[in-house]
Amino acid sequence: MTFRVAIVGRPNVGKSTLFNRLAGKKLAIVADTPGVTRDRREAPGRLGDLEFVLIDTAGLDEGEGLERRMTGQTEMALDDADVALFLIDARAGITPLDEHFAAWLRKKKVPVRLVANKCEGGKGRDGAMDAYRLGLGDPIELSAEHGEGLDGLYDAIKEFGPPDPNDPDAPFDDAADDEDDGEIGVAERPLKIAIIGRPNVGKSTLVNRLVGEERMLTGPEAGITRDAIAVPFEFDGRAVSLIDTAGLRRKARITESLEGLATADTLRATRYAHVAVVVIDAELGVEKQDLAILRLVCEEGRALVVAVNKWDAVAERDKTFRAIRERLEVSLPQAKGVAVVMCSARNGSGIDKLMSAAFDAYAVWNMRIGTADLNRWLGAVTDAHPPPLVSGRRIRIRYMTQIKSRPPTFILFVSKPEDLPDSYIRYLANDMRQTFDMPGVPLRFSTRKGKNPYVSEKD
Repeated sequence: MTFRVAIVGRPNVGKSTLFNRLAGKKLAIVADTPGVTRDRREAPGRLGDLEFVLIDTAGLDEGEGLERRMTGQTEMALDDADVALFLIDARAGITPLDEHFAAWLRKKKVPVRLVANKCEGGKGRDGAMDAYRLGLGDPIELSAEHGEGLDGLYDAIKEFGPPDPNDPDAPFDDAADDEDDGEIGVAERPLKIAIIGRPNVGKSTLVNRLVGEERMLTGPEAGITRDAIAVPFEFDGRAVSLIDTAGLRRKARITESLEGLATADTLRATRYAHVAVVVIDAELGVEKQDLAILRLVCEEGRALVVAVNKWDAVAERDKTFRAIRERLEVSLPQAKGVAVVMCSARNGSGIDKLMSAAFDAYAVWNMRIGTADLNRWLGAVTDAHPPPLVSGRRIRIRYMTQIKSRPPTFILFVSKPEDLPDSYIRYLANDMRQTFDMPGVPLRFSTRKGKNPYVSEKD
């Protein structure tokens, strides 16, 4: 049995630091700036023999606009939690905002455990003692950054975990025993789809539309999303993990360290995704930064789909579609034939087509071609257009094989690999896409010197 633990508190008390500590990984962005976390993030957590689902939340704030929407996300996290950890900064002491939200939490149905953070070396002892007046019981003194005091946290939340089977008073769960009978199947791993693009193109709105709830924080402000947040859901019976990411701007425009951290998180999410859906604003068309993002996806070797969002706002649709397609064909030859889906995250049009395109791109990304088929094709394509001459002698491609998929990667055994021009490799890649129906996925080729069978090995 897994239980859910929500971490709440005012901004900058160390919620994300504790989240990373219990998750065992640096998943959430941590900075000295208050209000770094905006969306709620979930991850598996572990403390001793306790396993649970962690929920990191935005800082509780009384503000309006974006701050109010952030607090709304925290409320949804509390509704789903079995226990809430209310963090305070023991060094700073109890603030009026702590008192306000302690009163707010006492009205909630979820059990609350008070955690006095930043108590390393006993420096926060006075603040921890002062926390009794919040009316939330004994404070748990710990340091999330240094890992001190976690044994007290374990004792505070273990009652929400599964019963100890060695405890004679523990209830007997015969349903659990029944699950052990017979074979246990391995769950299918979810398809990881990263939603990336420039700021304010509708990435979070698209994620919300796909999962069918206001899971991600949205609004007119650009750059709301900072962390790369994975959201599990199911589409046509297939497990999917959607990863909402921060908008990518040109490096020259990134002036704040926090935006640099958000950009690094987006790049990390892209590297670990199976499919990258690059969202483009239909009203603006394909801009230079869009092309830079698309090339980044190809360099990382991810399967690619282009989602042209806000299609409902476009008046001259035929003209706009042709302009987008032509720009991609000319400027993105390394992903020729990439699927371009016109959609609207606001009204839901084109969403099913987008997911179908993502599944198709994933299938091509995993494609393997038999060696015999490859070399039959290689013979035909080199006969139609032979490799160039070098010093009066023609380069010979003797053999090729696929060494991996994800993305499809091939080795060419060549008489003079250093002299085979990139233009000829592009020719092979374009013909391969057409022959084997492999649109929109980056293909990788490497060359090796083929062994001459007429030259004997030297002793």
